Order: sequence, then structure tokens, then C-alpha cells
Amino acid sequence: MQMATQSARDRILDTAARLFYRDGYRATGVDKIIAESGVAKMSLYRHFPSKNDLIAAYLERRHDFWMGWFEAAVTRQLALRRNLDVLADALAEWFTSDDYRGCAFINVVAEVGGGAGEAPRLLEHAVSHKASLEDYLTQLAGELGLTDPQQVAAEAMLCVEGMIVRYQMRSDEEVITAGRRLLNRLHKDSARQ
Repeated sequence: MQMATQSARDRILDTAARLFYRDGYRATGVDKIIAESGVAKMSLYRHFPSKNDLIAAYLERRHDFWMGWFEAAVTRQLALRRNLDVLADALAEWFTSDDYRGCAFINVVAEVGGGAGEAPRLLEHAVSHKASLEDYLTQLAGELGLTDPQQVAAEAMLCVEGMIVRYQMRSDEEVITAGRRLLNRLHKDSARQ
């Protein structure tokens, strides 16, 4: 869709999403978002009264997009192999994309910390996203017939989150291979019990 035919709100969100993910939340100023989205300052503030409101809207949208993408990627991988280690292969699709900059939710936690003001509201988005991901992994572990799906999901989350951060720092194929090995071991250990 051409930017000119999108609503001002969508243009603002699309521009903010690209800039927040690429450059970071603090480094992306409202003036840059206004200039690149082609909207008036008043229009931005009519839709998003503050930069943190815009960040929160971006995080909501990112959650919906990423979870939909991730579940579809895992489903594609499960068609090839019914093992928890397919999570590493799904993540590899994301890691090797041209615009990979890590997890938007981990990034917002790193940038805003746990301070006062609006930070707790933004942190709630990150916590909610990670809870949804863990719920999905619990469901997946149950579908794979693994013992104690909640425990498996909690352990798989550590591997998934570690892979995301490690690949953001190193962009090394070994991150994917190591994650696959750990997830396979978790699968085997959970299937034996």
C-alpha cells in the first residue's frame, strides 16, 4: 500500500515501527517520525498524545505481527519434524532476515529500564508479550506430548530468549545450532519422563 493512500495514523505507525526497530526508541525523535511519515505534528499528537503512547501502540502492533509470524513459522517447521528443536529453525528464519535487530520487547526493556514515569507501562507490554510466547510454548509442548508442558515452556523460553539476544550480538550460525541442540535435549528429556 502506498503511504499516500494510508491513513495518517497508519503512516505514523508504519514509520515509527521501522525507525524504532532499526534505530531504537530513544534515538528516534518525534520530529523524524513526522518528517518521514509526511504528517503534520498536530496530526501525530491527535493520534498519539505522547511518544510513549506511540511506542505502546507500536508494541501492541508488533506483538500481533510477531506472534502470528512465529506461530506460522513453527507450524511450517513442525510439518518437517515433530520436535521442540523446530523453534530454533523458526527463529533462524527471523535471524537471517535483512532487518533483524533483535526482539523489540527486549530492546524496549533495555532502553527504558524499570524506572518511574511511563516506563512501567511500556514494560507491561514486554511482560505481556513474553507471557503470550510462554503460553504458546506451553501449548506446543502439550501438543508434542511432552511431560509437564509448563516446565518445558519455561525452560524453552530461556533458550529462545538467549538465542535472540546472542544472535543480535554475534550473528553467528552457531547460535542456531546450539539452540537446536539444547531444545532437542529438552524434548528428549521431557519425552522420557
